[in-house]
Amino acid sequence: MEKNFICILCPRGCRIKVDDEGTITGNFCKRGIGYVQTEMTAPTRVVTSTVRTIYKEIPRISVKTDIPIPKGLIMDVMQKINEAVIDKPMAIGDIIIENILDTGSNIVLTKPCLK
Repeated sequence: MEKNFICILCPRGCRIKVDDEGTITGNFCKRGIGYVQTEMTAPTRVVTSTVRTIYKEIPRISVKTDIPIPKGLIMDVMQKINEAVIDKPMAIGDIIIENILDTGSNIVLTKPCLK
């Protein structure tokens, strides 16, 4: 069964096809091949979200995983993010949750929370 992908590694957005024999076509660079191989075997994603704070002026602040996590863990990661609360001033890149769900990825601030 043929599978279709749109590569997201660069702005070009190549439409890549993988046929029944595993032949990959439609990529304009080598990165597209690696992207499709990862998507077929162990897809990962960077998760972006927000975390609650104790500050009235900044009730929520943006965070993300610092490295991609397995796609199947997104909902579990979101549950942990939703449980977190920032209760002190923090800077961009500060770790909110270290090694979330033993993925090796940290949840980090993407905006300063300087009260």
